[in-house]
Amino acid sequence: MEIALLPNYDIVIVQRKGGVRYFDNTTKELSTIAQFNVFSGIEDGLLGVAADPDFRNNHWLYFYYGVAGDKSVSHLARFELKGKELVQSSKKVLLEVPTQRKYCCHSAGYLTFDADGLLYLSIGDNTNAEEIEGHNPTDERPGHELADDQGATANSNDFRGKILRIKPEANGGYSIPDGNLFPKDGSKGKPEIYVMGVRNPFRISVDPKTKFVYWGDVGPDTEIPASEGKLSYDEINQARKPGFFGYPYFLGDNEVFPDYDFETKKEGPGKDPLRPINDSRNNTGLKELPPAQPAFIWYGKGPSKKWPMVGKGAASAMAGPVYYSDRYPNAPYKLPDYYNGKLFIYEWIRKWIMAVTMDAQGNYVSMEPFLPQLKVVAPMDMRIAPDGAIYLLAYGTNWFARNTDSGIIRVEYSEGNRNPVAKMHVEGSTVGPAPLTLKVSAAGSKDFDEGDKLRYQWKSKAGESQGEQATLTFKNPGNYQIVLTVSDQNGGKSTATTEVKVGNAPPVVKIETTGNRSFYWDNASLTYKIQVTDREDGKIDPAKVKTSFNYLSFGKDLASALASDGQDMQFASAAKLFASLDCKSCHTMATKSIGPALNAVSKKYENQADAQDFLAKKIILGGSGSWGSYPMPPHADLAQKDANELAGYILSLTKNKKTTPLAGTVALNEHTGKGNEGAYVLLASYTDKGANGIEPLKTSGYLVLKNPLIQFEDYQEGNVGVTIATQNTGFVSYISNITDGKYARFNEIDLKNVKSVRLRVQEHGAGGTIEIRQHSKSGTLVGKVDLPAGNIVDLKQGWKEVVVPVSGAAGIHDLYFVFKNEKTKAQLFHLDWMYFEN
Repeated sequence: MEIALLPNYDIVIVQRKGGVRYFDNTTKELSTIAQFNVFSGIEDGLLGVAADPDFRNNHWLYFYYGVAGDKSVSHLARFELKGKELVQSSKKVLLEVPTQRKYCCHSAGYLTFDADGLLYLSIGDNTNAEEIEGHNPTDERPGHELADDQGATANSNDFRGKILRIKPEANGGYSIPDGNLFPKDGSKGKPEIYVMGVRNPFRISVDPKTKFVYWGDVGPDTEIPASEGKLSYDEINQARKPGFFGYPYFLGDNEVFPDYDFETKKEGPGKDPLRPINDSRNNTGLKELPPAQPAFIWYGKGPSKKWPMVGKGAASAMAGPVYYSDRYPNAPYKLPDYYNGKLFIYEWIRKWIMAVTMDAQGNYVSMEPFLPQLKVVAPMDMRIAPDGAIYLLAYGTNWFARNTDSGIIRVEYSEGNRNPVAKMHVEGSTVGPAPLTLKVSAAGSKDFDEGDKLRYQWKSKAGESQGEQATLTFKNPGNYQIVLTVSDQNGGKSTATTEVKVGNAPPVVKIETTGNRSFYWDNASLTYKIQVTDREDGKIDPAKVKTSFNYLSFGKDLASALASDGQDMQFASAAKLFASLDCKSCHTMATKSIGPALNAVSKKYENQADAQDFLAKKIILGGSGSWGSYPMPPHADLAQKDANELAGYILSLTKNKKTTPLAGTVALNEHTGKGNEGAYVLLASYTDKGANGIEPLKTSGYLVLKNPLIQFEDYQEGNVGVTIATQNTGFVSYISNITDGKYARFNEIDLKNVKSVRLRVQEHGAGGTIEIRQHSKSGTLVGKVDLPAGNIVDLKQGWKEVVVPVSGAAGIHDLYFVFKNEKTKAQLFHLDWMYFEN
């Protein structure tokens, strides 16, 4: 959804379903570092991320996401990033945004900072756009409040349909900067608002010199005649100052929507752009709104007379950065001065990027294609790096789904000969005993200049060699560097390096089990055995092996769980939270300080029935007298949930700790009544003693057992579409656009003891065959079912379950669902979920 480019050129990427991924610019590796528990229905989810302008010193990241649970809210929150760990205990919620989750759509959720360190957040109108009868959403009838944008984007007391501007503060809060749309006292509207009257301000940018704010606003589908076809424009907007930008009353150059009466079905005169009046019963803010500001660029679904280069068809306008040459004085990849002062805009659906030329006042002059040869599949984000390179985030072909054609593109401008790109691949581990022999390859290296011939040179303490491949042997213990230099005949060259540690083999941690290694079922148990070996340490002391076994109610958050290093995962996050607060200045674990020791507090209240609630309340409110005259300060800004976790952590300190032996059988019963998102995690780790001058090395092993119910839209790879959950689908999300030859892959599925897979299907389409295969799309066939054709009128109905017997190889294998019907190109059916039955 969005990227945050860090000072060292590492990249943090957020995914709508809650994944936080990390691209290491040195190793070129992509990993998942966290999984937010988010509501990802309609267009919500984990939508935005931004790095603090002072990230190099404070390591703060900001996220915007729909909070999972029954409360319809989204959070703007700050976290600390330590290395590649997103510290959950550092969480500070700056802003809570009330939303509705009954109807789709428009969430926006983009985050960006300006040159003054002010944070901008775009929020969509979150209004029902499905039942507006070809008009703008201004349905004032009782019971239709969610189809009236006058209660959202045109409401000065609502965050939705706005661009907010705040100044984050060091304590995790924020202040209101001077110059927002409404007074700081909130007397006329939310003081955070900078821009209002927008529909879906999906991507925004701030000019670093003029401070003008640019955004793309995704337009509606209406039947209202307009100067360019119908009044369904997408817009590129420019805010030179705070203002109201017209929606839902105006679009484009302040073209007016008629006042449509949804009761009588009659049209009347529309609003006055110079003095728009919001007299809706659903408005809780100002009645007389600021004058409406026209769009900067606008275009409809058909060909544009005013801007013919934008093309035609479906649209989704985005606004990128404004480029200034003098901001990149010594940047190796800076663009030519020709682009100085130009605004980059781009199209998610039409897949183009344009460079917009403006005059000295910021008025539109012209536009032209930029890098049309890239053919970026659905550009989702655009950034200019300090070295002048351009980063593009490609979303990929399918909506709301994993895409094989998604990715991050880095564009480097180069005059004359371009340097090669050096890539090194090492076969085997770069850590091990002496002698250590490694096979290395530069096969991934390339040169973008046609006709250039590459030369490869390898240097290390193992010697020097030439050629695309090499074999290196390190005879003696020590730390070594392998350096690959790739050069062309014109003097261009680049390098890649990796470190080798010789003299200490990492420990080996294995977890064996007689049962299934993927799933848990009701009334079942896990029989396991943990084995640890180390070449240098010899016989392993069992007491040195850290183990834990826990049930996580939100099993997708495995990144945080596996980072607990064998500690009790139940209280790992609370322990981190305690360390991040001021509590440690008054309390230590075992001895009295200004306040009592935590162990003493735990002991005092261990038999009190309401101890956790009592302590949580005291943490928030503060108090004195229980342990002396020194008062305990209040923590009024601490969330109730965090206070409860802290209280539970303190009370756990004197309880008998449950140890996890290296072998045994445990009942799997903690998941009962807790939904299908949970997972059991058996974790073991061992740190060796170090050897031959190489520091101690740690190895972890884990076994994760998940619920056997898997949603089809959670596939790891595939080319099917995803229909999001709305009222029209009965709040069910499912995979769709399933045609002959398409597939969905699920990683690491163990079929041991699995007798069948139960599928929830909707026979809506031509029908066809579902093949279940291991390893690949043409791999071992383990199950098959034929589904008949069908035509479901109400997509909320017609779901049924079919059972597919399976028989496949035990052990961990990727599982492919392949869909076939060679007789048609039409859609075949819909799939909601699968359940693995034992």
